[in-house]
Amino acid sequence: MNHTENQKLLGAIDIGTTKIVSVIGRKNPEGRFEILGMGTCPSYGVKRGLVMNIEETVSSIRTAVSKMAEGTNLSTENVVVGIAGQHVKSIKNTMKIPIRAKDGIIHEQDMLYLKNRMFDTQVGAGESILHVIPQHYRIDAKDTVENPVGWFAKELEGTFHLVVGKLSSMENLKNCVRRVDKSVEKLILEPLASADAVLSMREKEMGVALVDIGGGTTDVAVYQNKTLQHTAVIPLGGNVVTSDIKQAFHVLESQAEELKIQYGAAIQSKTQKDVTIQVPGIKGREAKDISLNDLVYVIQERMKEIVYTIKYQIEESGYADNLGAGIVLTGGGALLKNLSQLIKAITGFDVIVGYPREHIFGPFSDEVNEPMFSTAVGLIIQYDQILAQQAHEADIPDLLFEDQEETEIEEAEETKSPKQKPKRGKFFEKIKNTIVKSLEEDDNFDNE
Repeated sequence: MNHTENQKLLGAIDIGTTKIVSVIGRKNPEGRFEILGMGTCPSYGVKRGLVMNIEETVSSIRTAVSKMAEGTNLSTENVVVGIAGQHVKSIKNTMKIPIRAKDGIIHEQDMLYLKNRMFDTQVGAGESILHVIPQHYRIDAKDTVENPVGWFAKELEGTFHLVVGKLSSMENLKNCVRRVDKSVEKLILEPLASADAVLSMREKEMGVALVDIGGGTTDVAVYQNKTLQHTAVIPLGGNVVTSDIKQAFHVLESQAEELKIQYGAAIQSKTQKDVTIQVPGIKGREAKDISLNDLVYVIQERMKEIVYTIKYQIEESGYADNLGAGIVLTGGGALLKNLSQLIKAITGFDVIVGYPREHIFGPFSDEVNEPMFSTAVGLIIQYDQILAQQAHEADIPDLLFEDQEETEIEEAEETKSPKQKPKRGKFFEKIKNTIVKSLEEDDNFDNE
């Protein structure tokens, strides 16, 4: 196949607690994504989404990237990278700006200006803003609209969902990727990527909670009216279940993981009571018998804790009563037997397991079409959206706003010296005079 310029190769790396996935793909004219290569490797050095050992993490990333390149002869210098971890949080912020164009119409430049101003929002020490996602706009403090471009207005107000994370954690991730000779185009919150991979626009419109249960974290993203309303990263995942099994039955971690995958379930049942599982002993020791009923009890109790935390986050979003599409479950932990039933029993929502099948095709599509690869597929989709947005913003012509230079100078002063109040009297006075002059001209025109 020929890779043309309009079919740009898209590279992504999902750095998880249990595995690292490197994928490369491209978008076809129909809007689906061809997965051209994939490499996976057990993750070492990462705990609950955070890089704890840089050398081990770099080695794991390098192995995953090398496996991806084998047999494809394809690579990309730039990649997007998934980020999660307890340090990630979401906040809402609202800002108003005066409409600065002479014609009094809201232009795309106003939208972009307002969004960019959001990146200047004050966050905690050592934190940085990852994403600025528009939620809704208001015109002159009255009409709420989805797209205000073209409206006449004096003032535009926007409410945004901000994703914030620790700068040190972000830099650790970037440094690890740079050391395998890759450049990080952008860090992307993992639940946003997973949501793009498994949710439809209809689900996002009806209201849905995306729950991605990974090895180290459980990610939650709540959508309503096609818009992201809430995100959360819960520092509990499949690994804590494995750890519980290991401690409860005094087995190796590898044996605990195998017990979870092969025999595990999220709900106890009568059929499990008389079933015994035999675990081989080590170095000539006798095999150990484990009750299946006891095994499932250990798993069930931990999963109940995780599900109650998920329920709390959904309630915190304020949209628990508006999730017409219920919960979509994805990630490696989504395949635990009877988990959907447990979640429905605790939350009351309908639950389905989400796969990325609708968005992908190509030689690796069958291999990638698993809940555990939803984030990796979503990162490719997000990368394409980033490139499209960059191209769109580059095509937006410069609009000569009145007092634009003065506005930019004042903003720069405000950024450098936040304690000093910027002198904005002249700026707003000029806007007022411009509006008055415009209204007088309209009156003269009507009189004529």
